[in-house]
Amino acid sequence: MAESRSPAAEAVAPAQLTALLASAPHRPLFLAGTVAVLLSMTWWAVELTWMRFGLAGWPQPSIPPGWAHAMLIQYGLFPLFMFGFLMTTFPRWLGRPDLPKTRYLPVAGCVFGGYVLANVGLLDLPWLLKLGIAVMLVGYLVGVWTLGGVLRASVAERKGHARSCLMALSLGCLGLAVFLAYLFGAPADCALLAIKLGTYGLLLPIYFSVMHRMLPFFTGNMVKGYEVVRPDWSMPVVWALLLAHLLLEWRVALGWLWLVDVPLALVFAWHSLTWRPWRAMRPGILAVLHLAFAWLPVAFVLYAVQDVVYATSGHLILGRAPLHALAIGFFGSMLVAMVTRVTMGHSGRPLQMGAVAWLCFGLLQLVALLRIRAELGGDVYLWLVIAAYGWLLAFLPWVLRSAWIYLTPRADGKPG
Repeated sequence: MAESRSPAAEAVAPAQLTALLASAPHRPLFLAGTVAVLLSMTWWAVELTWMRFGLAGWPQPSIPPGWAHAMLIQYGLFPLFMFGFLMTTFPRWLGRPDLPKTRYLPVAGCVFGGYVLANVGLLDLPWLLKLGIAVMLVGYLVGVWTLGGVLRASVAERKGHARSCLMALSLGCLGLAVFLAYLFGAPADCALLAIKLGTYGLLLPIYFSVMHRMLPFFTGNMVKGYEVVRPDWSMPVVWALLLAHLLLEWRVALGWLWLVDVPLALVFAWHSLTWRPWRAMRPGILAVLHLAFAWLPVAFVLYAVQDVVYATSGHLILGRAPLHALAIGFFGSMLVAMVTRVTMGHSGRPLQMGAVAWLCFGLLQLVALLRIRAELGGDVYLWLVIAAYGWLLAFLPWVLRSAWIYLTPRADGKPG
């Protein structure tokens, strides 16, 4: 009798691959995101290598490299995963039918296609950079319109998390539009506003909104006797404080930042403790969500310390260390934790981290510490180079494993 094989073990014919990728929102968008995880940091690692050691003939972007790095990671890399998640979960949160492929494929194509064009445009091709940002903006607008339609059609009673995510994506549209204006000659303040919108108007509100809804829910499903705490007051408070931080930082009113960052540190620490991570260290796929979330209060404690010292002495003692505790520690770690969970669940596999995901998550903690260390003196650019290549080393096995899952059928034979 012939040996049976699981669907995931069977090779997918080239003619079937397109249909497979189009079968669920997370497949094309997560696959694109895994490419972006390596592409963004490869360019940045080479750019940092050029800054520190010199690379003959390496083409330079038409805009400051740090701005390019911030824009394409914040509006390209992370949002590919966020659109993949939200276009899957929005209908489920709001009691609506799953989105058809005609809704999510244009988002995947435009956001990823524009992102790739913009990255190539960094090789001293400014016209291609402009085109890429414009195509990304089209993808965002299609995504916001689609998700907004789901929200408008819903009769669900609780829509706060969906509204929060949609508002953040709308600010993402604004950020891309403002940056595009800068590329066509608007003042540099527009570029700085776009970068701040990416951090405090797009990424952090979506991350917090999703965790506010999902982290207590996941924990309650896995930990016996766990009380789900999801306070209604915290999302509006966090939104108000983040928008205040955004405006103060954009206008370089650094002496007043402590007024918002101290409360943010307290609010995020309260959530982390209230969600009782010590009760959620088993299984590992739940533990990493709590461990990743712990970076959020840590980052804002660092912000608060720096703010208070600056307000009293005029010295920025930590530089960009708080920002990278947020960007690598929180955004990066939560990316691995959440995407691994969604990937395993939506591919019909057990909800387990596995060796590859654990390796990525563990190495990423080291990368975050290395990047923070770079702000504390010494050969700064050498530390930056080490951290950048450390990111690539941490993510490469995880990217290859994840991409293989997105390119093969579900292990349980179900559609999607």
